[in-house]
Amino acid sequence: MIHRTHGLAVLCALAVFIAVPAMADCASEDEVNQFAADYIARKPAKALGADGDMVDALCTQARLVEVLSEHMGPVIGYKAGLTSAPAQERFGASEPVRGVLYRDMMLESGATVEVPWGTVPMVEADLVLEIGDSAVNWATSPQEVMENIRSVRPFIELPDLALASGEPMTAETITAMGVGARRGVLGAEIPVEDVAALTAALGEMQVTLRDGASETVVSAPGTAVLGHPAETILWLHEAGVTFKAGDLVSVGSFGPLVPPSKLGGGARVIYEGLPGDPEVSVLFAPTS
Repeated sequence: MIHRTHGLAVLCALAVFIAVPAMADCASEDEVNQFAADYIARKPAKALGADGDMVDALCTQARLVEVLSEHMGPVIGYKAGLTSAPAQERFGASEPVRGVLYRDMMLESGATVEVPWGTVPMVEADLVLEIGDSAVNWATSPQEVMENIRSVRPFIELPDLALASGEPMTAETITAMGVGARRGVLGAEIPVEDVAALTAALGEMQVTLRDGASETVVSAPGTAVLGHPAETILWLHEAGVTFKAGDLVSVGSFGPLVPPSKLGGGARVIYEGLPGDPEVSVLFAPTS
């Protein structure tokens, strides 16, 4: 079980989900607008929040979300990044980072995506939990979380790390830019019927990312994400998120992010151990 601190939850909630006063290192309107313009145009961007702390980064993210929502649709949920110890070590983080999901970033399994879809496109074996009841905000364990989940959906996230070469890639700059939300491919819903069985299966499953030739590229257990995928819900709530029914939550990557250039013509993720061993897939096509 991960450690949770109520004080951090309150601080982050104030930083992101209500209006906050300008802070010394919260990016200016001009800086946010320039980043958003570069992001939409798929141009290498200057890092936001490089000189600030995590509170500044969350303040910047809130401003950026407001701008990007005009281009990527309204926020439909949340995402966690750096959910494994190796990822946190790589970026000098001591805990995960959080961002949002946008309506228009979502595609259905089997979709074709032009490459590159961003400045620094990556592929991530992920999973989405759909909130069924706001009572999830009072959950204290993975099973209590799953009692309030409507469905589980296979998910390939296609993030964009966005930054120009040489720009700092830290927990703060990743957070400030919204944790790279760009595209994502959703598989079929798996309804939550037997809560105990599905809770156990999520921890025991094996998640495998295969390339366009069906060769295994990444394989990781369900425990690779914070010990259990439902722990992401608990961490996000303690970090300030208040969930409502219908929210989608990207739990984080099962294993390292992979550039599409290493995957050939597409990617497929299999969740061995979930009901029916479900899959989700995406095809890649050169930008025309």
